[in-house]
Amino acid sequence: MLQEGLSLLCKTGNGLAHAYVKFEAKYKDLTDISLLECFIHLRYVDLSENKLQDLSPLSSLTHLLWLKVDGNLLTSARMQELPYLQIISFAHNHIKDMEGITHPCLANLSLKGNKIRTALGLSQALFSLHNLELRGNKLESTAGLNLPKLKSLYLAQNALRSLEGLEALEQLTTLHLRDNQLEALDGFSSSMKCLQYLNLRNNGISTFEEVAKLQVLPMLKALVLLDNPCSDEPNYRLEVLVLLPRLERLDKELFEQDERAEANEIRQRRQEEEKVRTAQGREWGVRSV
Repeated sequence: MLQEGLSLLCKTGNGLAHAYVKFEAKYKDLTDISLLECFIHLRYVDLSENKLQDLSPLSSLTHLLWLKVDGNLLTSARMQELPYLQIISFAHNHIKDMEGITHPCLANLSLKGNKIRTALGLSQALFSLHNLELRGNKLESTAGLNLPKLKSLYLAQNALRSLEGLEALEQLTTLHLRDNQLEALDGFSSSMKCLQYLNLRNNGISTFEEVAKLQVLPMLKALVLLDNPCSDEPNYRLEVLVLLPRLERLDKELFEQDERAEANEIRQRRQEEEKVRTAQGREWGVRSV
């Protein structure tokens, strides 16, 4: 099986010898990978769709760049720190927490389709992490996602009821929160100055007062709100545009120029009405004194 799975012959570090750097063994019913300990030059390993419960033999593969172990029986993502590992996919295992992931060069991490309930325990040493896939877990909160270099975060199909700790995600550009249980949009911060795409489809957002909380996001360009109660309200698209004038598309449809003009008129009219109410309030206050 080793002989069949090895490929990609490359020069070793000293340039004087050659070694296979890629190994693939998918759908082999593997339970033991201890033989891989000897293949220290491997850089790309795919062990998806097996029956693995232990990845400790990979600790000797210090040249590893890319690892895929989807569809196994792993209950933990904990591994020996690998200095050059950049991409890992643990999708569709039985992992319950995010502890023990400490690879300093890790840029892409997928834990899709596991049983993770909390992000607390995620190492703050993941300085290079740009993409984090947590779709299809059991997360109830975003607390613990303190990853300042993160650019894309996928949290769809969880059980999220609250948003916490997002202020640390200063470089985040894409955030997927589809198919959760969010009823309020507290937790967004003006420090999230790079966020451009936000997907909130199929949550419990019922009022435009909640949508107005997204005004703190200075670069938000695309928003998805379909299948929320507020999307059934009259003049839904117009009301969202009134609140978020910098938005370019809603539910993947671009705003037309006439929509922008109408929204601008409504916004100006409401601002004038608010000024009148404020002035009247001051006048009544003076009279009462």
